[in-house]
Amino acid sequence: MTDARLRRGRGSLAVSFFVQGVTFALLVTRIPGIQDRYGISDALLPAFLAAVPILAGVASVATERVVARVGPAVVLRWAQPVVLLALLAVGAGTELWEAALALGAFGLAVGALDASMNMLGVSLQRAYGRSIMLGFHASYSLGGIAGASLAWVGAHWHLSLFVSYLPVVALLLPVAFVGSRWYGAGEDRRVEKVAGESGGSRIAFALLLPLCLVMTFAYIGDSTVSNWSAKYLQDVLGSSEELATVPYNAYMVTTLLGRAVGDFGVRKLGAATVVRCGAVLAALGFAAVAVAPGAWAGIAGFTVLGLGLSVIVPQTFAAAGRLFPGASDAAVARLNVFNYVGFLVGSPLVGALGDAWSYRGAMLVPMVLVLVTVVYATSFGSREARYGGGHERPRTVDVG
Repeated sequence: MTDARLRRGRGSLAVSFFVQGVTFALLVTRIPGIQDRYGISDALLPAFLAAVPILAGVASVATERVVARVGPAVVLRWAQPVVLLALLAVGAGTELWEAALALGAFGLAVGALDASMNMLGVSLQRAYGRSIMLGFHASYSLGGIAGASLAWVGAHWHLSLFVSYLPVVALLLPVAFVGSRWYGAGEDRRVEKVAGESGGSRIAFALLLPLCLVMTFAYIGDSTVSNWSAKYLQDVLGSSEELATVPYNAYMVTTLLGRAVGDFGVRKLGAATVVRCGAVLAALGFAAVAVAPGAWAGIAGFTVLGLGLSVIVPQTFAAAGRLFPGASDAAVARLNVFNYVGFLVGSPLVGALGDAWSYRGAMLVPMVLVLVTVVYATSFGSREARYGGGHERPRTVDVG
């Protein structure tokens, strides 16, 4: 495979991650606006919100079968426009059934998109022969910051959802289409299978299970920050409403920074070491939040959390590709389901513990869960497997 083709593939996939970061942030940060537009009651809102990750998990499982026939590049090429159009549909409707239909389409398309994006990322990493997975997720984080900023502008100027979403979709849709022509640059496994490595073409769930647990725990931690950081700062640490918006922004910025430099750390120290350090750092962040005497100490804890959690999810996908080099698509699709499991479990778990016990105590639960990642760090590969594609540097082939 030519170096130029690989670079184009890497660049186009990074753009895809960025577009998805923008899109998802525009949805989740305008949930109050969506609730007001459709008259969704507080009692009904959790059902709407839970439907998105549930449908995404279903789509992720189905994607495993689809990519076996057409490849992840084709799935991503069509899933991303559907996600963008579904976002626009969320902003365009007025009836409750229209919201349900648009969010359902969004959830299904997101599941296919998340799975296929990470499949291609694992393939490109294998073709490159070194760690590049964290860079893709850094693009997602950058997109999330951009999307959240655009959502703030829309809310600040009291723009309707449709008016807020339309120019973004109009800009990103052609960008996604143009970039999609190079998505398949890393699909070297369709031309050359990696031979002689463990895992073969079948997936042993006993080997994948530790990574599934790590993915779940990481997203429990992430959902704790996204759903409870503002409430924690305001209700527990006594901050103002304005200051309560700072922790999540700080978390997103440090997540971006951690992912931007994370690949360098993996190349120098190995994936297992980087994941162990990330898990310990995230646990320290949760501990700092739990014992914080005031708002700024709490913000510092959430900031540390972003650095720690930032490396775990990308390296979990990369580890699945290493464990099952002959069936990496299927491994990534199954692993991706636990992204949504963690998202579904995290917010209700912390909320229930906070109401029944205390929110300070509730912060200790994701702290303990993320520390379990240290135990499972051996599943991320040895120091010698730094580049993330297997135990033997793969050959590259010209595919066109």
